[in-house]
Amino acid sequence: MQAVSIHVVDVANGVVATGMKVEVLRREAGERGKPDQWLPMVSGKVGRNGVVDGIESQAQAFEVGVYEMRLHVGDYYRKRGQELPDPAFMDVQVFRFGLADLTHHYHLPVKLTPWGLSCFRGAA
Repeated sequence: MQAVSIHVVDVANGVVATGMKVEVLRREAGERGKPDQWLPMVSGKVGRNGVVDGIESQAQAFEVGVYEMRLHVGDYYRKRGQELPDPAFMDVQVFRFGLADLTHHYHLPVKLTPWGLSCFRGAA
């Protein structure tokens, strides 16, 4: 069973965010006073269907724990020709989420513009 899926829509332009880079990292607790580490799990791009490529092949790698989704928003809009301020209001956006029950599916639909985003646990 696929534990996590991510779907990204560019609502500013009314299209899926094809080509946007998305990374998912897993938190590993640091030992005795050392900081937590973030271990790479998935790095892919949003495909023409709006879903992040490559995440389905990592289903078995997901464990109960805390994760970060990193959305490369600034690069995506620059590649579309969108003029952004320097520094961009949103460059790499981080959404931290937890997986508590791997018998459930966690679908993360993301809606974004260069100025904001929303993400929640969906029902796909």
